[in-house]
Amino acid sequence: MGNAGSVDAQHTELRAHPVPLKLPMPEPGELEERFAVVLNSMNLPPDKARLLRQYDNEKKWELICDQERFQVKNPPHTYIQKLKGYLDPAVTRKKFRRRVQESTQVLRELEISLRTNHIGWVREFLNEENKGLDVLVEYLSFAQYAVTFDFESLENSVENSMDKSKPWSRSIEDLHRGTNLPSPVGNSVSRSGRHSTLRYNTLPSRRTLKNSRLVSKKDDVHVCIMCLRAIMNYQYGFNMVMSHPHAVNEIALSLNNKNPRTKALVLELLAAVCLVRGGHEIILSAFDNFKEVCGEKQRFEKLMEHFRNEDNNIDFMVACMQFINIVVHSVEDMNFRVHLQYEFTKLGLDEYLDKLKHTESDKLQVQIQAYLDNVFDVGALLEDAETKNAALERVEELEENISHLSEKLQDTENEAMAKIVELEKQLMQRNKELDVIRTKNGPIKLFSVKIKKPIKTKFRMPVFNWVALKPNQINGTVFNEIDDERILEDLNVDEFEEIFKTKAQGPAIDLTSSKQKITQKGSNKVTLLDANRAKNLAITLRKAGKTADEICKAIHVFDLKTLPVDFVECLMRFLPTENEVKVLRLYERERKPIENLSDEDRFMMQFSKIERLMQKMTIMAFIGNFAESIQMLTPQLHAIIAASVSIKSSQKLKKILEIILALGNYMNSSKRGAVYGFKLQSLDLLLETKSTDRKQTLLHYISNVVKEKYQHVSLFYNELHYVEKAAAVSLENVLLDVKELQRGLELTKREYTMHDHNTMLKDFIQNNEGKLKKLQDDAKIAQDAFDDAVKYFGENPKTTPPSVFFPVFVRFVKAYKQAEEENELRKKQEQALMEKLMEQEALMEQQDQKSPSHKTKRQQQELIAELRRRQVKDNRHVYEGKDGAIEDIITDLRNQPYRRADALRRSIRRRFDEHGLRPNGPDVAM
Repeated sequence: MGNAGSVDAQHTELRAHPVPLKLPMPEPGELEERFAVVLNSMNLPPDKARLLRQYDNEKKWELICDQERFQVKNPPHTYIQKLKGYLDPAVTRKKFRRRVQESTQVLRELEISLRTNHIGWVREFLNEENKGLDVLVEYLSFAQYAVTFDFESLENSVENSMDKSKPWSRSIEDLHRGTNLPSPVGNSVSRSGRHSTLRYNTLPSRRTLKNSRLVSKKDDVHVCIMCLRAIMNYQYGFNMVMSHPHAVNEIALSLNNKNPRTKALVLELLAAVCLVRGGHEIILSAFDNFKEVCGEKQRFEKLMEHFRNEDNNIDFMVACMQFINIVVHSVEDMNFRVHLQYEFTKLGLDEYLDKLKHTESDKLQVQIQAYLDNVFDVGALLEDAETKNAALERVEELEENISHLSEKLQDTENEAMAKIVELEKQLMQRNKELDVIRTKNGPIKLFSVKIKKPIKTKFRMPVFNWVALKPNQINGTVFNEIDDERILEDLNVDEFEEIFKTKAQGPAIDLTSSKQKITQKGSNKVTLLDANRAKNLAITLRKAGKTADEICKAIHVFDLKTLPVDFVECLMRFLPTENEVKVLRLYERERKPIENLSDEDRFMMQFSKIERLMQKMTIMAFIGNFAESIQMLTPQLHAIIAASVSIKSSQKLKKILEIILALGNYMNSSKRGAVYGFKLQSLDLLLETKSTDRKQTLLHYISNVVKEKYQHVSLFYNELHYVEKAAAVSLENVLLDVKELQRGLELTKREYTMHDHNTMLKDFIQNNEGKLKKLQDDAKIAQDAFDDAVKYFGENPKTTPPSVFFPVFVRFVKAYKQAEEENELRKKQEQALMEKLMEQEALMEQQDQKSPSHKTKRQQQELIAELRRRQVKDNRHVYEGKDGAIEDIITDLRNQPYRRADALRRSIRRRFDEHGLRPNGPDVAM
């Protein structure tokens, strides 16, 4: 893109000249060739150029004529020759006065040409032949000689002072090295580098200084800056200005101009350059040069002086405050930012801003606040670190509290679940009693299937690929208790058809039953005792810290205080095998000395002699783990019971299924016929059935229907208790564990009959037999409740375990809640869009009433204006030096002040400080 500027500016210049008669349109081929040339010269983005190519031939020819008529006004060298004429040191004073009268107008025309002409014109101005940038920078330097230095003192001391070290002797280096440009200030010296201080071997002549004073009274410096700004708005021109050895230095020196409007323009441009990648370093170098040339003691000294003295010009003060904010805070290095802040602090910025805090200018107040928000308070860093440490300690304390509360919550939840299960048990018992009473009163009537009539729809509807239940499978299920035909009477089926009608029949979705993967536990193979086995046994025995006699004695009496259950379980891995027992017995029969055996062999010898060793070890492990097993299995069974009963008894869920059955039958009736029920896996397909415009699914529509027609069932999911917990339970494994506990207790009883004197076994049986009986009852109830729930929804309990049944409802509830949220969001967006459209329509109607022809021409005019403007917004704080970047940055900064991403946090912290608050204090909610 480029910097074509506004269409109005271009048309203004066109109207200033006689408009020639409209030329006849050429042949279509020639027209297209010339139009392509015009498009290339306009430097448009591809999408905008593509829109212009769609214009008819009349419009294209008009655009060609406008562009060609404008281009023929003045070539670049015309302006360059005039500027060189003003710089000619040989011209007489009288002749210079006559020439310079039109300098401002020439510069204004040059600025318009740079801003509005095509990129080719600008490149020609800047090329090696014309060297327009060198000429422009030299004229800018010449125009502000008398402003940069004290003219009166120069005039009085030019004959007496030839000391080259005086500040006034420092100016720009020769711009004509290797060129034929005349120099207004005499001979030049070589430069040592791009950012060096620039000097001349000889002083400017009296005539040059007087001519500069004459020019300084005009508006030439201001218009020169505008010309440079126009050049910099092109990437090509921007790169040339940035690499030019003196251009940015001269722009910065323009701050000595007495016109506050010019100074504001300069500061806006310098602030924009700061935000372009690599620009900040160049700007600081320019102010280093400013310090040397103007004899400042500290950098930015004159800038602060202007800031204080121009207090009657708000626009300049806003621009100045904006520049200070950006030059200080647009760097990433923390130490460098602090250094730049301190530079301005030494110059009295902080005190002056304190005086300005009650200013009546909102624009200035915004810029001041932006600077203060960005300020990096080094003293607060330590305070922040201390606050962070305190916060971390508080976080650790809160995490510990959360852990305790989570444990309490789990206990409370288990208690609540137990109460619910108890109530469910009572309810199930009452229902069984009712069934017995009804059986005695008479035979149960079989459900007679009512033949459903096919539904005729106005439009072709997509197929809802559910898995239907057969009529003979309905008896005893939830679908036996609902009436989907009555639902259709309540719904707006015309709207339903309009939303979900289909243009073409898509292929049916193949439904495949999910296969359950049954993991089988691999049997652990036990090998003979070898060196590795002996080593592992030694490690296990060392952990116990007991002798072989102590261990064997504890096993005899089932002493779990001496042998913890963890050690017992580890020791069970070393139960002697048949081969090991044979080897040990053979060793004894051969009367070999026992003491020659290793510690592990001696232990194994004694360990293998314990009667019913396997049985005793198993009983010890069973007793040690019994309480934990009961505690683990009970909540799982309770979750199955609570979830099963709540799903089966939920009247709101029943109504939701009734609505789904009604809408599904309405969609499928004309093709597949009405069904009496459907498999639960069909609920997942609600998200796959989409409306005609593909913007919503059948589930979104159902959510809307429920909200509008059946508000009382919209929170149906609140009636489903512990469904997620039940979905994670493997009922088959839980029932196996309960059976294992029963076998363990029977084994313990048999052992007790052989050792009735063992009080440990006696106490265990008396204290825990009742607990196991209760767990077995819960397991039976859980199995029955789950089977009833599965059958109630038309599924087979043998092929539908809890890990398949409950997740269907978990997924459905999650999808339903998400559909509710998305419906609400879409309504808000549609409402906002409608309000915006109504405002636009009202505005258009007002415009159309004022001008009847306005409506037909408005779109083309808006498009042309947008194309000619050729600016793309970029909201990043770090910009690339591309076409239009400078204007984009200046526009963005006028709309909103520069704030760093981390400014908000510091601003909030300061507000806490102002009110005497701390983030970890009692006045701030954690």
